[in-house]
Amino acid sequence: MNYKKTIVMGLMACLILSLSAFMPKPEPEPKAKNLKVLPKNISKEELDKVMDDFKLALGVRCSHCHAPMKDNPRKLDFASDEKPEKETAREMMRMTAKINKKYFHEAMKEGNTIVKIACITCHNGKTEPAK
Repeated sequence: MNYKKTIVMGLMACLILSLSAFMPKPEPEPKAKNLKVLPKNISKEELDKVMDDFKLALGVRCSHCHAPMKDNPRKLDFASDEKPEKETAREMMRMTAKINKKYFHEAMKEGNTIVKIACITCHNGKTEPAK
């Protein structure tokens, strides 16, 4: 009796393994287009986090920097450079990277706890930083 259970379980395992070979493979993650400051190989999760940080820091929605698609205005064309706000964001990213490298690089390299400069440092949830 125990021998039959072992054979049945073994056959079921073989069946499951052989069927899994015919399962569709997951689609490769689409790569972001037109990245000029962020790394070209950034993952979707990392990119989403950066964009969420921008939204929080400036108190805006995605459409603040991203233009609508020409063929479907209800969706955003993330690769488009049509809106000048997108280039402003790139300039600000370059500026904060330069500040962090110049003033905080050694401290971060030594392992000291330090908060680096980010969008929210000046913007505090507003599109224009306080003067």
